[in-house]
Amino acid sequence: MRTRLGKGARTRRTLANYWYAWAMIAPVVVVITGIIGWPLVRGIFLSLTNANEANVERQIGVNKMEATYEFVGLENYADILTDSKFWDRLGWTMVWTVSCVAITFLIGLALANMLNRTFRGRTLYRMALILPWAIPAFVSVFAWRMIFNERNGILNNLLEGQGIAGIHWLSDPTWAKAAVIAVNVWLGVPFMLIAMLGALQSIPAEHYEAAEMDGAGPWQRFWNITLPGVRSVSMTVVLLSTIWTFNMFPVIFLLTRGGPAGSTDILVTEAFRLAFIRSPRDFANSAAWGVLILLLLVLFAISYRRALRKQGEVW
Repeated sequence: MRTRLGKGARTRRTLANYWYAWAMIAPVVVVITGIIGWPLVRGIFLSLTNANEANVERQIGVNKMEATYEFVGLENYADILTDSKFWDRLGWTMVWTVSCVAITFLIGLALANMLNRTFRGRTLYRMALILPWAIPAFVSVFAWRMIFNERNGILNNLLEGQGIAGIHWLSDPTWAKAAVIAVNVWLGVPFMLIAMLGALQSIPAEHYEAAEMDGAGPWQRFWNITLPGVRSVSMTVVLLSTIWTFNMFPVIFLLTRGGPAGSTDILVTEAFRLAFIRSPRDFANSAAWGVLILLLLVLFAISYRRALRKQGEVW
């Protein structure tokens, strides 16, 4: 009884001391619960039904059609996991994510090292490299779509000017995959550049001076000072970039529409196709795809966190 009273007293004392903080975050909690919590619960529920465009509740003129979909349990998940389409999409999504994140990180780190030095016009170069981040993504993708145009695009005009046959950038599966990766890397480099540049500027210059006095070469300084110095920041930005890229809908949908023949479709674009393009629209299967995407990202985040903890990183 005393223990319970003690816990109650501690709870009341905590609320009395931090009531202002709780009052400030309460509106945010309510909004996030409404924006994220309810759609998530609704999506999980729909994934356990056979809801589609023909059997959900809908309004036709003055007539209201009641929902007639039924609960089917895990049937949608079983169908998805036994369908080769899911594994094809998952395989390409993994390739797409790893390629984009790896290339973006390497380019961002290399550019950050260059811009961390003092030279004439450094501010101008920084502004130019951040420009892709300032332009809305859909504008950038449409611009790249024009560049990749097979008939009048800049790239094919340059190739044909050198006597080289134009490339079917967006109609050939292999080149289409290369194109979407290139565009996503172009969009993602500024974020990685800024993050890595901030991490590099936090490394004391004395470390480099001491290493240079000891005879360490550029590669030794980079390996023993730069990489450990940016490690904590790089781990965070790699995680964020992985999650963003895994769900990067605009680049693929606006550039290739998932084509040709679905070769560039990733998991999230396939879920969108089921819910908004396919006829009749399949809300249940789309929701099931979305839940599987969420589970994959949660499993990745948990594994990533455990790997960091084993290496002594706190996250």
